[in-house]
Amino acid sequence: MKTRQRLRVLFLSGLLLATPVVAVERQAGAANSTMPATTAVKAGFERQDIRAQLLPRRFTTIAAEIGAKVSRLPFPEGASFKSGQLLVGFDCSVQHAMLQKAKAELSAAQQTHVSNKRLYELNSLGKLDLDVSGANVNKAASEVGAQQAVLGKCSIAAPFSGRVAEQKAREQQFVQPGQALLDILDDSVLELEFLVPSAWLSWLKIDMTFQVEIDETRKTYPAKFTRIGARIDPVSQSVKVAAAIDGKFPELIAGMSGRVRVQVPK
Repeated sequence: MKTRQRLRVLFLSGLLLATPVVAVERQAGAANSTMPATTAVKAGFERQDIRAQLLPRRFTTIAAEIGAKVSRLPFPEGASFKSGQLLVGFDCSVQHAMLQKAKAELSAAQQTHVSNKRLYELNSLGKLDLDVSGANVNKAASEVGAQQAVLGKCSIAAPFSGRVAEQKAREQQFVQPGQALLDILDDSVLELEFLVPSAWLSWLKIDMTFQVEIDETRKTYPAKFTRIGARIDPVSQSVKVAAAIDGKFPELIAGMSGRVRVQVPK
């Protein structure tokens, strides 16, 4: 009987000793839950996963300026080209014929005007007729210029060095003015565009370096900030920034994506 009473006293005393410990642990947990919001947000910024995609420095769509049949597309998809090289050639035999016709009409108008000037000097022609023949010369010259401008659009040269991203037309295909023919891009410098917390503006500067992990290659590459956006999104409290891969890496191509690793100052 005495043994049972002793065990009961020990059990109750153990509960009494355990109670203050639990209270202390609860108080510690409550203290952690009331951590300042700025500290929590900063910790979230440091842990957040920022995604970015590789973009070409320049890219554009080459379109037809005249209605004609495509005669040459020397660069297939993925091929590299230099600035000034022929990207698209058109069959402009009709336009050449129209230019020859315009030149012949100009020559006839000039000869008529010369004859009229001679007749005017001999008082055999009125001033009005002389002026009309001179206007016909100007009209024919303008037509020649217009046809020459059309012929200048019979070939499209590369505006910059780069690669063909997509071929939207084929040789021997008749295209209309404004129809897209090629998508081209300049991948000599690959850029990154992504959003960062607006709080970073207190220390973020142009030419600051960081690392980017590319998913497709599973490698890390150096990069540096090149531009900072001029406007903050008030909802997400973020700002758009641009960066460039710092160096030449042949395995990188436009469209790859990865994670940005920026060292946030403490």
